[in-house]
Amino acid sequence: MKLGIVGLPNVGKSTLFNSLTKAGAESANYPFCTIDPNVGIVTVPDERLTLLGNFYASKKVTPAAIEFVDIAGLVKGASKGEGLGNQFLSNIREVDAIVHVVRCFEDTNVVHVDGSVDPLRDIETINLELIFSDIEILERRIAKTSKGARNDKTLAKELNLLTRIKEHLEEGKLAKSFEANDDDEKELLISYNLLTYKPVIFAANAIEDDLADDGSSNQYVNSVREFAKQESCEVFVVCAKIEQEIAELDEDEKKMFLEDLGLMESGLEKLIKASYSLLGLISYLTAGEDETRAWTIKKGTKAPGAAGKIHSDFERGFIRAEVVNYKNLLDCGSYSAAKEKGLVGLEGKDYVVKDGDVILFRFNV
Repeated sequence: MKLGIVGLPNVGKSTLFNSLTKAGAESANYPFCTIDPNVGIVTVPDERLTLLGNFYASKKVTPAAIEFVDIAGLVKGASKGEGLGNQFLSNIREVDAIVHVVRCFEDTNVVHVDGSVDPLRDIETINLELIFSDIEILERRIAKTSKGARNDKTLAKELNLLTRIKEHLEEGKLAKSFEANDDDEKELLISYNLLTYKPVIFAANAIEDDLADDGSSNQYVNSVREFAKQESCEVFVVCAKIEQEIAELDEDEKKMFLEDLGLMESGLEKLIKASYSLLGLISYLTAGEDETRAWTIKKGTKAPGAAGKIHSDFERGFIRAEVVNYKNLLDCGSYSAAKEKGLVGLEGKDYVVKDGDVILFRFNV
């Protein structure tokens, strides 16, 4: 999974990126300190993996991973070359979802690029820059498609679609609210990789005191939540400063630190949950002496498709899947005991994989 982090300068974007990835992107109290896109890989915390790894005394435990791409702070007019321009937006065209960091705290020591704290105005500013960037992509595509559209019905149909999407964006609307006429149009729309078509998770960056009640007493956070509900987006409340402190701690210290704050999970864990929920993802597991590993798939994926995540041969030569829930496996004390109790299912091509399934694939090529 690949997530792109965007936001205005000085909203805590790079601080959050640093703490999530410990990658050390430069963070300073002035715009444009993140000049190059920073990329960090984060492993997904998963207690099930640890338990299964211990259960099998696995030589290797491999968690799922998320790649974060941190983009330089955008400002109003970035698409027209203001600030550093929108050259960095191309770096997030390939991401699965956008994490939009929004400032929800007052602090006279940290300047706001627009002079005051207003999360909805900030969201609108970023959205407009993403819209302008998408329009630029469409204009190039229209120019290219126009050449052959006179003599080609397929290209003429696509040109019509491109023009309609561009008009939709020019009204200040996001690509994800555009209604395609049929499945063919929808497939084309997805293929354009438009930024405003991507799912969005808002990271409401608040102060430490707001974490205990998950930001419910913070008016800025509430306004972001209200907006996100209308747009079918996810929201998680985070304090980038606290996340930075957590990033320096080992697992035991982290647990104690979170308990002292009255928190069940870190901002990273909240973000991962929000990402999986928004993108409709789950994890299944493979386990044994050599390796215990988590594999991320779309909810609703059938057994052969899940097998293909490991290797295309597994999908091509799929025979069956031996499936047991990780908890049942651990409770039984051994795989053979789970089998004896009838808790290991022999599943065929139509089996829909569930979150927490431990699977052994049988295949032949």
